Amino acid sequence: MKKHPHISENMLEEIINIIKKPQVIRKSEEDENVCYFYKEHKEMESNERYLFVSVKYLNNHGFVITSFFTNKIMGI
Repeated sequence: MKKHPHISENMLEEIINIIKKPQVIRKSEEDENVCYFYKEHKEMESNERYLFVSVKYLNNHGFVITSFFTNKIMGI
């Protein structure tokens, strides 16, 4: 089941680019192995301005947990 309808398979390249060259990186407050990557989309509505990508790192490898549009930047 797809929970985030704005994220489509054709956004995979953009998600990869955000991980490579994010505008903002934050760490999760709950899990030290999780990083949050953000890119602002000024053309989007204010409640969906940032594309958020959550990545968890285990054994020197990272994998995407989730990605969606949001209006706020979380993490520390």
